[in-house]
Amino acid sequence: MIKTERDLADGRIIRYYDAAPVARMAVDTRDLPTAHTTSQARFDPLLGEWVVVASHRQTRTFLPPADLCPLCPSTPERATEIPETDYQVAVFDNRFPSLTPVHSALPESVPGAPHTLLRDGFGKCEVVCFTSAHDSSFAQLEPVRVRLVVDVWAERTAELASLDGIGQVFCFENSGADIGVTLSHPHGQIYAYPFVTPRVAKIAANVADYRKTHGANLFGEILAAERAAGLRVVAANEEWTAFVPPFARWPYEVQLYPHRQVADIPDLDDAQRDAFARLYPDVLRRFAHRFPAPMPYVAAWNQAPTLNSAVPRQDWWLHLQLFSIRRAADKLKYLAGSESGMNVFISDTTPEQVSAELREVR
Repeated sequence: MIKTERDLADGRIIRYYDAAPVARMAVDTRDLPTAHTTSQARFDPLLGEWVVVASHRQTRTFLPPADLCPLCPSTPERATEIPETDYQVAVFDNRFPSLTPVHSALPESVPGAPHTLLRDGFGKCEVVCFTSAHDSSFAQLEPVRVRLVVDVWAERTAELASLDGIGQVFCFENSGADIGVTLSHPHGQIYAYPFVTPRVAKIAANVADYRKTHGANLFGEILAAERAAGLRVVAANEEWTAFVPPFARWPYEVQLYPHRQVADIPDLDDAQRDAFARLYPDVLRRFAHRFPAPMPYVAAWNQAPTLNSAVPRQDWWLHLQLFSIRRAADKLKYLAGSESGMNVFISDTTPEQVSAELREVR
């Protein structure tokens, strides 16, 4: 993997990743103001969770036509976020980030709310473009390109996790307008949070409790049980198993686990990365062909907290959570009263039926 860094017109950085050396000399010719964003993190004392306030994102690009896509390569007639005329994988600092890479002076609490702690929304937000082809998708990528993306995720995770003040690195992809995607070009994002997210903190605590009580790794026990039963396995190869968890919250949900424990994407060895590059597009194609139209989805990497975090990572088992809000060909799952109000999911499908349906998709 060859990495080339260049500056964008407003001071942000773009990184090109190629499988072989490519001259990357294009210059961003746009007239842009210097990038400057602010965000805040406010602590909810009732839930014990941080809420990020990023009101500047109201002005971000929203569903532009294909000929105005900012993630396509630049042309002589139109400059985009990608100055080059072609690329393999490109990563750049988000122009409208939820988190800001600079610190600012703020009071200790929100004015008039002494119980609500306040700090700047420090962190990093990056955009990962998987291909220069606008009308493609992750499911259509060849294994060699998927492997390059995995290597990019690993490189970016390692660099971001090493920054002071970063508690967790989150690589993810939102796909489909129904899921809330504002740019249709195949891309994902990476968030480097200044804290450990509620999901990872809760899982880590339960895994630690299981270790104390049973002397075993809870992730590993779940994976072993699913592989042995086979009832909810959708697809597998020598290094990975993709299964519908028996406790699935979403109408269509698959989790992908490596057979050998690693804490995060940088820990994956070559065999694991190559095997993932073969299995993951297969699972995505099942999502794409289950109904007449491809299912919208979120693909969320669950990585261990960083070494900077107080949350333990020694028992963590990297896994990818892939889920859709599609519950039928013409119906979406809305997070209504129980889900949004009480965080109690009511499932419209059964994991056993969903896994059987996905296994049948070709």
